[in-house]
Amino acid sequence: MDFLSVVPPIVAVVLAIVTKRVLLSLFISIWVGGLIAAGGNPFEAVSVTFTWIKDVMIDPWNARFLVMTALLGCGAAFMFKTGGSQGLINVLESRLTTGKRVQFLSYFLGLIIFFNDYVNSVIVGNASKDIAAKHKISREKLSYVLDSTAAPIATIGPVSDWIGFQVSLIAGAFGSLAIVGLEPYFAFLQSIPWNFYAILCLLAVPMIIAGKDFGPMAKAEERAKETGKLIPEGSTPLSSVGEDLGEPHKKDASVWNFILPLVALISVSMWALWYVGGGAEGNSIMDALAETDVSVALTWGAFAMTGVGLIMGLIQGMSLRDCEDTLLGGIRTMLPALIIILLAWSIGTVTSELGTAEFVVSATEGWMTAALLPFLIFIIAMFISFATGTSWGTMSILTPIAIPLAFNFGGEELIPIVIGAIFAGAIFGDHVSPISDTTVMASIFAESDHIAHVNTQAPYALVPASIAGVMYLLYSVVGSSIVLLIAGIVAQFFILRYLGNRHAKKHNNSEHKIA
Repeated sequence: MDFLSVVPPIVAVVLAIVTKRVLLSLFISIWVGGLIAAGGNPFEAVSVTFTWIKDVMIDPWNARFLVMTALLGCGAAFMFKTGGSQGLINVLESRLTTGKRVQFLSYFLGLIIFFNDYVNSVIVGNASKDIAAKHKISREKLSYVLDSTAAPIATIGPVSDWIGFQVSLIAGAFGSLAIVGLEPYFAFLQSIPWNFYAILCLLAVPMIIAGKDFGPMAKAEERAKETGKLIPEGSTPLSSVGEDLGEPHKKDASVWNFILPLVALISVSMWALWYVGGGAEGNSIMDALAETDVSVALTWGAFAMTGVGLIMGLIQGMSLRDCEDTLLGGIRTMLPALIIILLAWSIGTVTSELGTAEFVVSATEGWMTAALLPFLIFIIAMFISFATGTSWGTMSILTPIAIPLAFNFGGEELIPIVIGAIFAGAIFGDHVSPISDTTVMASIFAESDHIAHVNTQAPYALVPASIAGVMYLLYSVVGSSIVLLIAGIVAQFFILRYLGNRHAKKHNNSEHKIA
């Protein structure tokens, strides 16, 4: 374990930002990892690279996830082709009279779809992207709203596959420590007020919508309003259902062509999460969510969504050939995302093989004290999730390490604080990483250029992350998560307001100079 273990993810992120070519950047970074693993032999590095990619492809969970993603593309394609997306616009456009209202629609839908972040992106993106386009809302802004509600609400929402996964990790750590009297689910509930980043991020979205944009996002919004260009000049959206599928089969279709496939997706997914986790065999809801196989359950939901869309297309009079073309078009829409996700997973294999996470943890263990532990865990989680592109992977790595550290340094009282710090850091890194699957999903369903989404979202994510970092440093002095949250929320409001006003002032001054 040495510094070389962090080189491949750094190469991936830097190249992606500099070249704006995500696929090429990811592949080169995997080859760099292979070069390190092969001891500098470039030919053996090629062999190692493709072995890693092959291993990722044949992993059962990964294979099912790729199928699920393709099916979600098919379901979205039928929504568009049967006129469901236009039907939704027809119903809502009389009420959504301003761009801010459209953005708040996306935000509130994101809060309601709390049980899975992928499904959240599919539903909210499809429900709002066409209306957002009519109001000249940049694709970067829409993808920010999608990305900043999906994972944060899933990690603290009342019931979700995230919570089941997180509770299972906590239970495993408690088992290794032989802790008696502290229930894993109760410890999770206690950690929610300490998940500062997720809470601040969810509150930052309406603050920004109601206020003023700043940084690269403000420029993106100005471009969209002034020129009507929803994505930057010369960039390419990660996918576009409209371009891949042509005109809808029926433009004046009912909104039910949008609603029914989503009802199928949500209801079957929720039932499958419970059923696959042993709910029918007597497991409680939380036990079922902890033991379920998310890839299986969501694949069933995505298949149901596609099936309902196919039936509605046939009812409309679409020929079998049109239906088949729509299915293929939906898969074609998702193809760039499928390849990016595959390569991003391969980066995860690279970091696992080279011991990236272990190096980061070992490099910081010597600094830790009870007062610094939550802050350091938060920073380490941020870095690992940013470098690997996975929040779940980060949680899996850090939870078994951080909970015993918390117990040894501060007893049971410190455990919920550290759990909150793990989940907060994992979500932040996942948000700002260009190789994160949830970031990719937000780009897909907002039809945004992926690197443009990453560049515009990063400053918005850094504000709640910076405030959260200060809050973790102050926990040993203040002691109350509620007091810290109130202070953090107030600070975030004024910081966002200041940044928005400062950009607006600069923009107005530059316009006056031009005039």
